Amino acid sequence: SLPYSTATGGEGGEGSEGAAGLSSSESGCSGFSLAALPERRRPGGCRPRYEVVRELGAEEVRWFYREDRKTWKPFIGYDSLRIELAFRAAGRGGNADRGEGPAAAPEPVCVRGGLYEVDVASAESYPVYWNQTEKIPVMRGQWFIDGTWQPLEEEESNLIEQEHLNRFKGQQLQESFDMEVSKPVDGKEAIHSLKLSRNHVDWHSVDEVYLYSDATTSKIARTVTQKLGFSKASSSGTRLHRGYVEEATLEDKPPQTSHIVFVVHGIGQKMDQGRIIKNTAMMRDTARKIEEKYFSNLATHVEFLPVEWRSKLTLDGDTVDSITPDKVRGLRDMLNSSAMDIMYYTSPLYRDELVKGLQQELNRLYTLFCSRNPEFEEKGGKVSIVSHSLGCVITYDIMTGWNPVRLYEQLLQKEEEELEDNWMSYEEQRLLEDLYITKQRLKDIEERLHELKASAISKPPVLKFKVENFFCMGSPLAVFLALRGVRPGNSGSQDHILPRTICNRLLNIFHPTDPVAYRLEPLILKHYSNISPVQIHWYNTANPLPYEHMKPSFLNPTKEPTSVTDSESGSAVPSPTTSPVMARRHYGESITNIGKASILGAASIGKGLGGMLFSRFGRSSTATPQPLETGKDGAEGDDKKAPTVGTPPLSHSSSGFLETTVELEHRIDFELREGLVESRYWSTVTSHTAYWSSLDIALFLLTFMCKDDQEDADKSNLDTV
Repeated sequence: SLPYSTATGGEGGEGSEGAAGLSSSESGCSGFSLAALPERRRPGGCRPRYEVVRELGAEEVRWFYREDRKTWKPFIGYDSLRIELAFRAAGRGGNADRGEGPAAAPEPVCVRGGLYEVDVASAESYPVYWNQTEKIPVMRGQWFIDGTWQPLEEEESNLIEQEHLNRFKGQQLQESFDMEVSKPVDGKEAIHSLKLSRNHVDWHSVDEVYLYSDATTSKIARTVTQKLGFSKASSSGTRLHRGYVEEATLEDKPPQTSHIVFVVHGIGQKMDQGRIIKNTAMMRDTARKIEEKYFSNLATHVEFLPVEWRSKLTLDGDTVDSITPDKVRGLRDMLNSSAMDIMYYTSPLYRDELVKGLQQELNRLYTLFCSRNPEFEEKGGKVSIVSHSLGCVITYDIMTGWNPVRLYEQLLQKEEEELEDNWMSYEEQRLLEDLYITKQRLKDIEERLHELKASAISKPPVLKFKVENFFCMGSPLAVFLALRGVRPGNSGSQDHILPRTICNRLLNIFHPTDPVAYRLEPLILKHYSNISPVQIHWYNTANPLPYEHMKPSFLNPTKEPTSVTDSESGSAVPSPTTSPVMARRHYGESITNIGKASILGAASIGKGLGGMLFSRFGRSSTATPQPLETGKDGAEGDDKKAPTVGTPPLSHSSSGFLETTVELEHRIDFELREGLVESRYWSTVTSHTAYWSSLDIALFLLTFMCKDDQEDADKSNLDTV
């Protein structure tokens, strides 16, 4: 049976009139009172006995939006009801028909989980958290096409609705059992007709309405088919329905967001502005599919917000463009808009501008989200970050407060200590002592001044939130850390490169053929260069083994570990005591297998480039702004035996090979599985940008972000996850 309004005069009128005078705040947005809605009297969409035709109720109207010039998509019932109430309160609905005059301009209505707002006056929707040049059109649907339930254009729909009310308002509809035995439409003549600009509408009965095209070809087709004995309606008519197939209900409401994910882009955003918005939308859509399939019974609801930090930066203006030759200009412009971001970040002049740009955008988005969702912090909402490519390095530096000036100051200090060991005259020694005393006094004065400033003004944290999970995708972070002097330790703790006080969990995701991605685990424990990264489960795997239960396996069990220095050429990598040697599946001779010691190789390059800096304090120099905590499994005792200044850094880090019981507290490197028919050469080109729409990654992200809820939920309900 078809949905029709069951509202009496009081329901249709008082509901909209009451909504005009009441307002409330929903998800940080001014809306309208939902208490003014009429109660549903037709559960399941069944018409009561002897229903009469009246104006459509707010629950029968459905609002739609259209993105990328595709088909119209319906808003969920909760959003549609609130938009319709705002529409009627503005005087464009029922109140306007009663001659009460237009009301004040309505305030925007939050829709789609609070990510967008709808301006009823302009019939447009726009995003809340990011900028978008093209507005999203919205439309009020009253009459719908049979089968697809796509709405008629609003202008035609309004004309048909007005004609329908003028002709049939107050008339009684047939009951469903009467309709079953009533005369079929093929033998009925039209009792009413309406001419539109390109179409016309025929009413064969109160609830049998057909739309016909008045194009010449359609007229000829109708004439031919009617002469063949077919009726006009069955040959070329499109049946229309009044009111949407589903009534809008208050229960059709999105869950409250309990976990937000900031998605940070890498290089190339200037070349393709808005790309991160599209990529985040793809990641959000795939996550919704996984969430509905595997996590529908959990309380956690994850929302993804794009962080677009590049377009607001001025940097050098157009200086680089002005010095670019004209030959092969297209290729040069592409490189200037993409790879040049790496040059900017390694530049001491522009690095801070990039860091501050991303930091300010992260804090702006978090503050805006909390202001519109005040219960988020009250209920212990969590924040994670998903960064891609260079964005991983910038995000890491923001969280840790890393600054290249610190390394330069340490280098100068070591040079001074080295000079003291050399033979020098009495006059040189006296001058050096005076210089040392002066610098020490200057340092003390600076520390006292800093303490006074700190006591007067408390410095706000770099980020206004603690990061629960930091997901790196296609990340070159490891090679940056290696070139900064970070060397493998012996504790197996994430604190070696990212303290848990800053970020609870670090996870490095990469495709095996991604040429930009590097591994992080060998920077923590050296022998992990010969242990394969964890394979990410396919999203449709039945009953996969939880990641925390997966044991390490060797990349190549028969091959000796790759040596870094000549003194370590004889070292062997014993298997961790709890790690059986397992053959890898779906891995093959991938790029990570061929270059399994790429990080250690990068460390050697860094050693050569950095000279004294890396050789003197490669073990003690870390990328964290605070001292590292001592690890477990006897790491404290090993730290007491740390070499003095001047010892090559990698000689002590060889404890990773000697300590047979040391393993990582948590695995960090996670690798996508290669497709069975995937071309390795082609995927090398495409793999760096293939993370956004991957269902495997969506399942992986949600698995870690919903981990707490999974542990609390019933195990039997999670067997399929």
